[in-house]
Amino acid sequence: MSGTRPRSMLREASHQIIAGGSAGLVEICLMHPLDVVKTRFQIQRGGADPSSYRSLSDCFRTVLRTEGFFGFYKGILPPILAETPKRAVKFFTFEQYKKLLALTPLSPGLALSAAGLGSGLTEAVVVNPFEVVKVGLQANRDSFKEQPSAFAQARRIIQVDGWGLRGLNKGLTSTLGRHGVFNMIYFGFYFNVKDAVPPSPDATLEFLRKFTIGLLSGTISSCVNIPFDVAKSRIQGPQPQPGQIKYRTCLQTMALVYREEGFLALYKGLVPKIMRLGPGGAVMLLVYEYMSGWLQTHW
Repeated sequence: MSGTRPRSMLREASHQIIAGGSAGLVEICLMHPLDVVKTRFQIQRGGADPSSYRSLSDCFRTVLRTEGFFGFYKGILPPILAETPKRAVKFFTFEQYKKLLALTPLSPGLALSAAGLGSGLTEAVVVNPFEVVKVGLQANRDSFKEQPSAFAQARRIIQVDGWGLRGLNKGLTSTLGRHGVFNMIYFGFYFNVKDAVPPSPDATLEFLRKFTIGLLSGTISSCVNIPFDVAKSRIQGPQPQPGQIKYRTCLQTMALVYREEGFLALYKGLVPKIMRLGPGGAVMLLVYEYMSGWLQTHW
C-alpha cells in the first residue's frame, strides 16, 4: 500500500499538469486577441485623447490596420509560457484545497467556493510576473515587427525596476484580487450548478450542458472581478506621466479611477473580457475534464 500511494499521487498530479496545460494552451490561442483588445480599453484614461478607441469594432480595425494581424497576438508568449504551470497550480491546488476543506464544517457548496478562492490566490503568485510582461507588450502600439520580444521586455523591467513590487511583481495585490475572486465564483458556480443539473445520457446534450454552465461561470466571474482587472492593467501598464507613479496599489487605483473617470471606468474592457472568458472559461473546463478523463482511462 505504501508503494502504491506515491505513484497514485504522482499520476494524479501528472494528469492535472497535462490536462491543465492543454486546457490553458487551447484557451489562450483561441481567445488572446480579445485579451489584447480588453487591455487596450482598460489602459485608456478617457478625455479627448485622439489615440483613444471609440468602440470595440474601431479597436479591432485600428489594430489590424496599424499593427497587422499579429498585433492581436502581442504578449502571447508570456501567457503560453505560464499556462502549463498556471493551470497545473489552478486545478491541482483546487483539488487539494477541496479535500482539505471537506474536513471542515463548511457546507459542500461553500467549500467549493473557498477552494476556488485558495487556488486563485496561489495561481496569482505564479502568474503575476508573466502578466507584467504581457501587459507591457500589449500596451505597445508599434508594429508587431518593431516590438521587443517577451524576453527583452522582461529583461528591461528587471534592469530598470528589479524583481519586486515595483518591477516584475508590480500589481501583485490586484492580481491576487482578480484571480481570487474569479476562481472563487468560477469553480463554486460551475461545480455547484453542474451537480444540481442532472447529466444527460446523450453525449451532445451532455457536452452542451457542461459548456453552458462553464459559459455562465466565466461570464459571471468576469463581471464581478473586472474592477481588479482594470486596476491591474493601470498599475502594470504605462503610467500617464513617465517617471511618475500615479497608480500604486489596488484599492488606491480603483478609488482614483472612480474619482477621475466615474464608476463605469472600473468596467472598461468588460465586453471583450466576457467575449474571451465566457466561452474561454467553458473551453478550459471542458478541455480539462475531457483530457483528464482520457488520461485516467488510457494512462
